[in-house]
Amino acid sequence: MKTPKQPDTDAHPELLRAWDRRQFIKNAAAGTALLAAGGALYRIAADDMNRKARAETRSDGRKRLPPGQRVIEHLKDMGGDPGDGQAKHFRLRVHGAVKTPYDLDYAQLLKLPQVEREADVHCVTGWSNLGATYKGVLISTLAEKAGVKGNVRHVILEAEHGFTSNIPYAEATGDTCMVTYRMNGKPFSLDHGAPARGLIPDLYFWKSAKWITGVKFVVDDEPGYWEVRGYHNHADPWKEERYA
Repeated sequence: MKTPKQPDTDAHPELLRAWDRRQFIKNAAAGTALLAAGGALYRIAADDMNRKARAETRSDGRKRLPPGQRVIEHLKDMGGDPGDGQAKHFRLRVHGAVKTPYDLDYAQLLKLPQVEREADVHCVTGWSNLGATYKGVLISTLAEKAGVKGNVRHVILEAEHGFTSNIPYAEATGDTCMVTYRMNGKPFSLDHGAPARGLIPDLYFWKSAKWITGVKFVVDDEPGYWEVRGYHNHADPWKEERYA
């Protein structure tokens, strides 16, 4: 029997749920589901993941797992006021100290150069999710298209309901920093920022604004929603920059 081809779920995200259901039924019929009595298997797996991560070193010399963090297998829902969540209503405004500000809808975002990056993310509450693959558009690509002016020093990620997060320009334009709409091949759920969110993996995860609506390039820093409420302005997990 010919294997069915997965539909283009980037351009047509509404097809993904049906595809996932089909694959789930197929896997269940093949007997691939695994049950663990009493949760013991999950506990052992979690301990192994933490030991392994603590023993690993990044290419920049830092430990893979920052101090005070523990590994979990899935992103936790950390709350916030969600946006609409529908790709057909998505709009991204790229503006600020740029020569050519512009707006993008979801289809236009997908037409820009796309990247896939493996990244670890670290929540200020103490959990880390490691090695997921994210797909999206680099913030550096958005900056280049807009013609960022030479005196820009910071990037402000804007999101629904007035939420913002501030990131130094040099870090926000790094090789893993993007507007992302896929994690491990699947769209984000509404709880995690659908249809697109920011990704700034080397800073605490609140900097990776969910339900993103804008990327603003600025000269002077503009502390964001959590920063003006007592959280650290920079938020480096390896320095445990949790609070101001």
